[in-house]
Amino acid sequence: MPLLPDKIVDFHAHLFPDELFEAIWRFFQREYGLPIVHQLYARECIDYLRERGVETIVYSNYAHRQGVAGALNDWNLRLLDQTGGIYCFAAFHPGDDDAVGMIRRVFEHPRVLGCKLHFLVQRFYPHDERLFPLYEEVLEQDKRLLLHVGTGPIGNEYVGISHLLKVLERFPGLKLNIAHMGAFEFQDFFELLEQYPGIHLDTSYCFLPDNFRMFRMEKSVLESLKGRLLYGSDFPNLFHHRREELDALLGMRLSQDFYNRVFRENARDLLRSHTG
Repeated sequence: MPLLPDKIVDFHAHLFPDELFEAIWRFFQREYGLPIVHQLYARECIDYLRERGVETIVYSNYAHRQGVAGALNDWNLRLLDQTGGIYCFAAFHPGDDDAVGMIRRVFEHPRVLGCKLHFLVQRFYPHDERLFPLYEEVLEQDKRLLLHVGTGPIGNEYVGISHLLKVLERFPGLKLNIAHMGAFEFQDFFELLEQYPGIHLDTSYCFLPDNFRMFRMEKSVLESLKGRLLYGSDFPNLFHHRREELDALLGMRLSQDFYNRVFRENARDLLRSHTG
C-alpha cells in the first residue's frame, strides 16, 4: 500500500479574514444547502493542516466584487509577514482603480506567487481586455495565476476551456495553475500540458468519495500526468471531511512515485523556481 510523504505541500487552500469566511459559509449553506465541514478561521486552518503533516501551505483568496482586493491584500501581506511556511495567490479585480499598480506592489513580496482569478464567482471572462495588463505584469514579474476556469464542480457562462484558449493565444508564456484539474473538461486541459510547459493542474475537489467524485478516468492517465499535478485540498471550504479525499486518492493505489511527486516534489520544484 503506497503512503503519503511524511511532509506534504497543499497547493490549494483558502484563507480569508474572519468576516469573509463567515460570509462564505453562509453563502454555501444558503445556495447549496450543505454546511461547510471545517468552519475554521485562518490561524486555526494553518494549525489544523500543520498538525496533519502539511509542511507548506499555498493559499489564495479572491475579490468577489470591486473594492475589496486592496484590503484583502493588506491582510495577506500581514499574514505572510507573521507566518512562515505559507505562500499566497493574492486577490485582484480588474474594476478597481489602479488595480495593476496595486498588484505590482503586492508582487514585491517574495512569497506572493501571483494572484487568483475565480471566474465563476467574479463573473468576468478570462479574455476580458481589462485583464490584459495583469497578464503582462505576471509575465514581466515571472509570477503565476491560479485560475478557476473549468466547468466543475459547477459552472456558468464565464468558465470553460474555450475562454482560456483565447488568453493563451495572446499570452502563451503565462504560468498557470488550473484548479480542479480543469474539471469537467479534463481531457481538453490535459492536452494543453503538451503545448504549454508553464501549466500545472491541482487536484482539489476531484477525488471526492462515491458519487461526488469528478475524476473517473483510468489510473494510467494520472500516472502519465504525475509530473504536472499538484495536490490541493480547497481546505477549509469543503462539504466533505478533508481526510476523505486523501483516502480516495490513496485507495486508487497509484505508484509511490505518483504520491511523492504530486504531494511534495512537484510543489517544491515549482516554489524553488519562483522564490529561489
